[in-house]
Amino acid sequence: MTHPTSSGEDLAYQSGFGNQFASEAREGALPVGRNSPQRAPHGLYAELLSGAAFTAPRHRNLRTWMYRMRPSAAHGRFAPLGGQRGWLTGPFDQAPTPANRLRWDPWPMPDAPTDFIDGVISVAGNGDAHAQAGVAAHVYCANRSMTGRYFVNSDGEMLLVPQAGALLVHTELGRLHVRPGEIAVVPRGMRLRIDLPEGSARGYLCENYGAPFTLPELGPIGSNGLANARDFQAPVAAYETREGPVQLVNKFLGNFWVGEQAGTPLDVVAWHGNLVPYKYDLARFMAIGSISFDHPDPSINTVLTSGTDTPGVANCDFVIFPPRWLVAEDTFRPPWFHRNIMSEFMGLVHGVYDAKAEGFVPGGVSLHNSMLAHGPDAATFEKASAAPLAPHKLGDTLAFMFESRHVFRPTPSALAAPNLQPGYDEVWAGFASQG
Repeated sequence: MTHPTSSGEDLAYQSGFGNQFASEAREGALPVGRNSPQRAPHGLYAELLSGAAFTAPRHRNLRTWMYRMRPSAAHGRFAPLGGQRGWLTGPFDQAPTPANRLRWDPWPMPDAPTDFIDGVISVAGNGDAHAQAGVAAHVYCANRSMTGRYFVNSDGEMLLVPQAGALLVHTELGRLHVRPGEIAVVPRGMRLRIDLPEGSARGYLCENYGAPFTLPELGPIGSNGLANARDFQAPVAAYETREGPVQLVNKFLGNFWVGEQAGTPLDVVAWHGNLVPYKYDLARFMAIGSISFDHPDPSINTVLTSGTDTPGVANCDFVIFPPRWLVAEDTFRPPWFHRNIMSEFMGLVHGVYDAKAEGFVPGGVSLHNSMLAHGPDAATFEKASAAPLAPHKLGDTLAFMFESRHVFRPTPSALAAPNLQPGYDEVWAGFASQG
């Protein structure tokens, strides 16, 4: 292999979002002036990965040309991968969806050796992978690096949100070292393997069946604010030279298939295009809020969005609640009581979320579906209603939402999980009738 696998500290990146990148790990491996010459440099194989319909408008067209040691087609016949797994796929219709607010404590780390593929647990989801609409919301708990097998998700794009423990994500185009407080996105159909530099890792995973994530429009905010394109980082080319049989696990229409091939699928020596994996440090997000009174909508904190055919209505928004100042006058500062058409799947990376006094902890999950009333608990309401309205810094906090136009349907295993909090509704039981 061209790089060590135990650490990500030696990695280099290219900056920008949506760029037409180019990278080669071997001098002269990128052909000049043509994508698929009769004979590619160094005898490599030219291969195209398309992430959009061929005739999609230019600004929405995603594709990358790869120059690799073996074609990705050079694998054996896929067969069903045996064993039980908690990673499920839409449509999520195995259990009735409760008309209740739901909250879970963190899922425990496994006792047995478990890599990323086997460590994913589906909590809820919507839409249909076949129809290429909707998302699935998962958690992952793993304690072993992927050894001797690789993974490709044919159903959706993957947004990774580490909560404890870093991930070293090896992809066909290069490597991403992703720590808690950062995120990574891997395009649908891209081969990968995941190492755990710290021995174990826990976090959240959004599996996006719909339109690929992109930066939201800024509208009246103007040209600056929220996530800046230059702060996103794509990998540089880095290939493996491993020979000998390896397994390739393919998630296809919700089923897991496994095939064997003669060597690593991460053998891309050079590439160019704009369909790339990328990472982003959430600390670089430019938070915007009120400096007079009242609240902007939580959409002001959107990092990435997956759109639909209806402008302004998201298949999924990735929204964060980072450290920030609260300065509004004559305003109840935590999130107010509300009901939404959008459904909210929420997680906490670290610290305390300002709308809950207790019970919502790092690694946990809350689910507030469409039109289900929610907001601050009674203790938070009383404290915030009487607090001096001096400028206040929310420092130790990083929460996020996967917010969708579609209702999140919990899986049967999530509804039966011992870490589901049975008394969550009681946080709103202490409100007296006023007026």
